[in-house]
Parts: sequence; C-alpha cells; structure tokens
Amino acid sequence: MSEHETKPIVCPTCGAVTTATGHLCRPFEPTQPNVCEYCGAETDDPRHMCYPQVEHLAYQCRHCGRLAAKAEALCHPKRIAGTS
Repeated sequence: MSEHETKPIVCPTCGAVTTATGHLCRPFEPTQPNVCEYCGAETDDPRHMCYPQVEHLAYQCRHCGRLAAKAEALCHPKRIAGTS
C-alpha cells in the first residue's frame, strides 16, 4: 500500500469494508416508512436529512461520525461544540 492509499476500514455495525471514513451503514431494513418530524416527508431512508433538520443538528456519533438533531438517534453521541 502506498502512502497515498487509504487503509480499508471495517464498519463495526454492518461489517462493510470501506475506505470512506464517513460511511453511513444501514444496519436494518425498516418495516414501514418513517415520517420526518421536521419536514413531514415519508421515507424509508435512515439517512434522510432535510433542511429543517440540518438547522437542528447538535450531535455527532463518536464512532461513525454521523450527525443528528437528537442524541438518541446515535449510538455514541457527542454534543457538537457551539450548539445549544
């Protein structure tokens, strides 16, 4: 491996091998669509991120880097500095 290649990462949640440090896995398949509490969209994508939700982002997962408006949406939440 050259110094410019990225070392493969194994996602601890889904087991996927990736070189993307921002890998967002989908560890389970939803049984029904969710309704976004911020914009009202019906979606089965757990990575759905609408503008109203972006305005409320306050937490980041210490494990995978995923962002969320609520701590309970993440496995290892950490409050983002400068958010109230």
